[in-house]
Amino acid sequence: MIIMILFTGFKGRNNSSSLLAKQLSSEHLLLTNSFAGLKKDIGSIVKEYDFVVMFGVDTTLTSTVRIEKIASLDGIKLVSSLDLGWIADALNGAGLSAVISDTPTAYLCNAAYYHMLERFSGRAVFMHVPPVRHLAQSFIDIMKSQFVSTLEAIPAGAI
Repeated sequence: MIIMILFTGFKGRNNSSSLLAKQLSSEHLLLTNSFAGLKKDIGSIVKEYDFVVMFGVDTTLTSTVRIEKIASLDGIKLVSSLDLGWIADALNGAGLSAVISDTPTAYLCNAAYYHMLERFSGRAVFMHVPPVRHLAQSFIDIMKSQFVSTLEAIPAGAI
C-alpha cells in the first residue's frame, strides 16, 4: 500500500520549514505567510492525501522538533488524530530531539494547522523546527533519511 503524504512549509527563501518540505518530498505545498492566503492555499488542495506533515519555524528552538497536538481558532480546538507519541518516539530514535505540545500557538502556524486538521479530518501533524541559523545540516540529513523511512514504516492504526 502506498501512503500519500503532503508536506507543507511556509514560503520564504530563508525559511527552514520551506527548506524541509522541499527536501523531503516533491509532494509539498508552501503556504502563504498571511491568514487569508494560507486558508486559500489549504482550500485549493484538490488531491487526497492519507495525511499531512506540516512544518513551521519557532525562533526559540535550536535543536528540538516540537510536535503540536492541538490547534485552536475562535474558541474551537481541533486535535490531530495521528499517533503523535509514535511519531515522537520514531524521531527521537532517529537522533532528533522531539517533544509533544498540547498548548496551541497563537499565530499563522496555529491557523494553518487548524485549517489543515479541518480539511483532512484530523489527519495532520504540525512540527515546529528551528530557524535556518540553528538548522544544522545533520538535522536536515536526519529528517530526510530517517523521517521519510519512518513514515514508510507506519504501523497499522497510527494514521
